[in-house]
Amino acid sequence: MEATTLLQNAFDKQINNSDSLGVFHADNWKNYASWGLPAIKHEEWKYARIKNVFNDKMILSDATTINAESIKPHLLKGNLSNNAILFINGIYNATLSSISESATTIEVKPLSVAAEDEDAAFVKEHLGHSQKYHPDGINALNAAFASSGVYIKIKKGKKVVHPVVVYHITDTTTGFMFSQPRILVNAEAASEVVLLETYIRLGSNESLTNEVFEICAAKDAIVNYIKIQNEGRNANHVGTTHIRQLEKCVTNAVTFTLSGKLVRNNLNMVMEAANSETHMYGLYLLNGETLADNHTIVDNQQPNCLSNELYKGIMDEKSTGVFNGKIFVRQDAQKTNAYQSNKNILIGEDASANTKPQLEIFADDVKCSHGCTVGKLDQDALFYLKARGLSEQNAKALLLHAFAIDILDQIKNEEIRNYADKLISERLSYNF
Repeated sequence: MEATTLLQNAFDKQINNSDSLGVFHADNWKNYASWGLPAIKHEEWKYARIKNVFNDKMILSDATTINAESIKPHLLKGNLSNNAILFINGIYNATLSSISESATTIEVKPLSVAAEDEDAAFVKEHLGHSQKYHPDGINALNAAFASSGVYIKIKKGKKVVHPVVVYHITDTTTGFMFSQPRILVNAEAASEVVLLETYIRLGSNESLTNEVFEICAAKDAIVNYIKIQNEGRNANHVGTTHIRQLEKCVTNAVTFTLSGKLVRNNLNMVMEAANSETHMYGLYLLNGETLADNHTIVDNQQPNCLSNELYKGIMDEKSTGVFNGKIFVRQDAQKTNAYQSNKNILIGEDASANTKPQLEIFADDVKCSHGCTVGKLDQDALFYLKARGLSEQNAKALLLHAFAIDILDQIKNEEIRNYADKLISERLSYNF
């Protein structure tokens, strides 16, 4: 049985093809069938050949033995344990999830429920907006199974005290698991939230995650989003994070890629309102034969907006890092300030970096800059540290940690920052 047949059978089994999400599913299944999966002929996917990952060994069933006790060792401790949203094999699990904040502050419910209740108008208007920037088969495929997702609403004028941690748990103990999480966030006016995504793969078999995370921020909202991808060498990952600034607000996004087989990170910042501000940071720390492909879009549509983007990559052994960043400044977006930078360090002799920062400017009163660097470790600095008693391994690790610290410092929540720092230090084989 081919992968296409497996997907068709799974789509046909969906029960709610007659409700509002059913129409959304059907339309996107048609798009998927028409467009197909991205292949080498697609310029935006020439490095991340995701079509090659799909095969007839994929498991799409949600059948699993995962329970509260089995996942407990994998959950974060301290204040990071207060608000937990769990996906099991790409399907939102309300039973294992728990929110300690008041219902007057945050509301979490299945996307299929939100599409039918008082939030239906919001879901209808905003669900699937990311496809305007990614009109491809992989995005459409996720949308065709969106009813398994979750809807998160941060209430007007409320601050979520503790971070909302979204766990993506993939159970590969029985084989190659394919999961498709879907998340829609409604950050209402003057609300504030920290969102953390983390990924856990159980078992040693291969996995494929195809996720779409869409966030809408209203007037004076503050949204801090952190993604930590660390699923292991047998994990394939396509993640699209789509953030819309509907009115004047502040959004921040930090993306970490630490391990995987093929990893594709799409991050879109759509600045639809004047005087908005956004910051985008990324770190990809790669080894083995990992390919990490980072695609970012900043779309400045209105005047007096500020965007700042910094991505850093460290490539060892035979790994490949890719950065493709686009900044659009539309004709009405006068007085835009937009900055973009990508910096890479190659450690392995067979490692490579491909970087392509881009500006498309249609306004004439703007301040924009972009640039990239690719190089080796500073040999003078390495010699200096070794001369003071550090081993070569520890000297390299110290320099690489210093290189990464610019990204770590952008995480304002101390517990999340310490967690990310620990993971990076472990990868560098040095205890800082």
